[in-house]
This record gives sequence, C-alpha cells and structure tokens, in this order.
Amino acid sequence: MKVKRILAGGALLVITASVVASHPFSAQKGFGDIGRDWGSTSAVYTTPEGNVWVAERCGENTCIGHEDLDNIFLFDPEGNLLRSFGAGLIVWPHGIHVDYDGNVWVTDARGDDNGRGHQVHKFSAEGELLMSLGKAGVAGDGNDEFNQPSDVLVAPDGSIFVVDGHGSDGNNRVVKFNADGEFLMTWGSTGREYGEFRDPHALAMDSTGRLFVGDRANNRIQIFDQDGNHLETWSQFGRPSGLFIDQNDILYAADSESNTTWGMNRGYLRGIYIGSAFDGFVTMHIPDPNQDPDNASTTAAEGVAVDKDGNIYGAEVGPRQVVKYTRRR
Repeated sequence: MKVKRILAGGALLVITASVVASHPFSAQKGFGDIGRDWGSTSAVYTTPEGNVWVAERCGENTCIGHEDLDNIFLFDPEGNLLRSFGAGLIVWPHGIHVDYDGNVWVTDARGDDNGRGHQVHKFSAEGELLMSLGKAGVAGDGNDEFNQPSDVLVAPDGSIFVVDGHGSDGNNRVVKFNADGEFLMTWGSTGREYGEFRDPHALAMDSTGRLFVGDRANNRIQIFDQDGNHLETWSQFGRPSGLFIDQNDILYAADSESNTTWGMNRGYLRGIYIGSAFDGFVTMHIPDPNQDPDNASTTAAEGVAVDKDGNIYGAEVGPRQVVKYTRRR
C-alpha cells in the first residue's frame, strides 16, 4: 500500500492511500436558496442549534455596484432562508465566525473608493452592527488598521483574533484585541520560519485554547497559544484555505487550491481533510470532484464548517455555491 509520510510537529505522520480514496459522505450541491444567483463564497459557519451562516459576494465576486443586495444569510439545516442583512456594508466578505453569544463576525478583505472595506464587523444575530475594527476603507499596518483581513475568531473569554493579510505579500500577522475591541498585541511577519506567515487565511481554536492558523501560501497549519507562542507546525492537512474544529476536537481543513503548477505548492489533493486536532493524524479526505493537478483556479471548498449532527458545509469561491456533505446511511 502506498503511504504519504509527512514530518509535522516533530512526529512522523503516515497517511495511507485508503484515507484519500474513500469517505462516507454524499454531497448536496447548491445548498440554500437566496432568491437569486449566488456569488463567490468563502464564509460559512454553524450555530449550536444547527443553523448555518453564510456570507457571499452579491452574485459575483464583489459587492461593489450591488449595494442593494444583502450578503449575509442564515439558513436552517435544510437550506431554508431564515434571515438576511448586510446590504451596502461590505465590499468583499471573506471570513465569518459566530461567537459564544451568537453574534456574527465578518471580515471585509478588500476596499473601495467609497470608504468601505479592510475591516472586521460584529453583528447581532438580528443584523444590528455592534462593532467595527479597523479604519473604514484604509489599508494599513497600524494597530488599528488592517490590510485585507481574512478571518476572525472570538475565544471563550471574549478575546478577538484576526488574521490580517490576504495574499503572500500582505501584513502576514495575527492581531489580538480584547472583548471591547482594544488592541492587545500582534505577532508574525512575512516568511517561512515558525511564527512567520505567507497568506494567513483561516483560524480555529480547540477545546484547550490552542489557536490554529491556516498559513496557506506556506502549505501548513501553525498552532499557537493565545499569547502568540509557537507550539507546532503541521503540513499534513494540505494547503489550508479554511479551518474548523468541532465539539469533539476534530479538525477540518479545506484545500481549494493545491495543484502541481504554482510555486511552493507540493501538489496535495484538493478537498476537505479531516483528522484529530490533538495528534494531527488525518483520518479522512473528501476530494474535490473537479480534481485536476494542473488547475490553477480555485475549486472545491475554501471555507468549511460542521454542524452538531456532523454534516459538513463547504463554501466554494469558484463554483459559487455551498455544498452540504451528509453521511451515507
């Protein structure tokens, strides 16, 4: 049997061919009806009740020129639309997170000429804007500025973490704020050493409070404590665009870009990698149905989330849809 051996976190991990050859999930494409064509989406998150939040880009790959369209949606598990909001507020919704109080956080990873973008917004579950971090429409590297923030996560104590810098030449850092949005610290710079980043694209946190950062252009996940101290680096979860850790500390990593043509890309299989957030062993892989090792576009899930029943939701930028994966009976 062929195996793939990857050195990660000081331990030799073995991924067998059977891990990537089969999985127990069936795909439901086109989850959720918003009453119009979907735009690109990389933002999906679930609630404890099993509902699904999605942010999409106004029927295209940008909300510029579509200020009348809502772009943040709440669905029940069957895909029925429960609520929507966000019209005119966001240029390029990218990352989404639901905190322990049910508030919805969305990153706006681009700016426009009308003073919008490069911010992180906190909404109530009903759509009221409660807080905005960053300077509206300003791309910068100050303590109160972002340059294309990719994702946001709120810890149990209310601390706010933002990965700042979409693209390998961006700010390439993690920024930490307290629950009131006051700056606490930042770490990271451009590079490939531990604690450095090239396109930090996603965040997740396990039950012990360790912060997982999807360091996409470096083809790895870096794990830190909440003070920015590097703990481990894992490379066995592909080129991570999206991360999610469920209530059982199972880690889901969405790889929407791996191919054999881009520099510094090792040619991983695209799809959703599933494994333990504790020991790092990959136990399952849901492949991109459009797998092409020479495809330099973005396919498959870029964002990923899992509901209380174990259903997986993949937010797809290129195909402009959400796919729901359910276990076969």
